[in-house]
Order: sequence, then C-alpha cells, then structure tokens
Amino acid sequence: MPQPKYRKIAVIGYRSVGKSSLTIQFVEGQFVDSYDPTIENTFNKMVSVNGQDFNLQLVDTAGQDEYSIFPQSHSMDIHGYVLVYSVTSMKSFEVVQVLHDKLLDMVGKIQVPTVLVGNKKDLHMERVIKPEEGKKLADSWGAAFMESSAKENETAVEVFKRIILEMEKADGNAAPEEKKCAVM
Repeated sequence: MPQPKYRKIAVIGYRSVGKSSLTIQFVEGQFVDSYDPTIENTFNKMVSVNGQDFNLQLVDTAGQDEYSIFPQSHSMDIHGYVLVYSVTSMKSFEVVQVLHDKLLDMVGKIQVPTVLVGNKKDLHMERVIKPEEGKKLADSWGAAFMESSAKENETAVEVFKRIILEMEKADGNAAPEEKKCAVM
C-alpha cells in the first residue's frame, strides 16, 4: 500500500464568497451557512484519488480584498490553491484576479496548481458572472475551472479532487485515464 501523500492547499478569495462553506462541506459533509469570517482555519482530511491516498491540510484563509497584503504563510509549503469567487459578485471576481497576481509574485513562479471556483451557482437569480467568463479567466492562468455550490456536497468534493489532480500533474504524475494511446 503506497504511503499517503501530504498536500497542503490554500483556499483563497474575497470575503463572503463561501470559502469556509466549501471547505467545511468537503471536510465534514455539511453546509454551514454562517461562519465567523475573521478567522483562518486549518482542516485535515484523508482522501483517495485514483487509488492514491492523500493527507490533505486545507488552509481556509480569512477573506482578502485587493488591498490585503498577501500573507507569506499562504505561499509557504503550499502545494495548490483553490481561488474562489462568487458568481453573484463582480467585486469578488475582480478581487480573485488581483489575488492570483499577488500569489504568483509571492511564490515567484509563472504557474502554480490552481483551481478557479465560481461558487454559489445555485443562486441563479443573482448570478452576474457567466460560466464562460470564469472559464476564460482560468484558461488565461492555465488553471482548472469549476462552478460549485457549497450547499451541494458533490461539487465541494469535486473541487478538492480537481486540485489534487492539478498538483499531481504539476509533479509529473498524470492521472491514469489521461495516458491516451494514439496510433499514427
């Protein structure tokens, strides 16, 4: 049995976009609507992806705005990032772009394993950001893109599975189903 791989993931975004709700939904399988937004929290969860166990440490960061100093702790020993905006907030979409730039400055790399998440997709009436806009932004970063609703356990789990796959890809471990054979 291979050893579980330790991976540290930071969940980053503007305040009230559902970072904690998404994280708690994934870790505990429950939807928490109200949550103390001022604290940074760390959660641990074991998860298996493609037959490999991962010991995840999730850093649920306090909400940031475009003027926040990007904390050094959010770039130390972090293997991957989940950048969250709310599909109901143009402001959060703008802030996530600023945060991504700050993140790259901080880690000093052109690309880090990242999943851009448009959260609150269940709030159809309030939606202001189309899925295509999120996808376009993620593509420009070379990042994965998903929309989710922290209310739905399934999409929360998918988000974190996706970041694991992105981290594995960065490590040169492509997922088995990606190894396609072509006959020329």
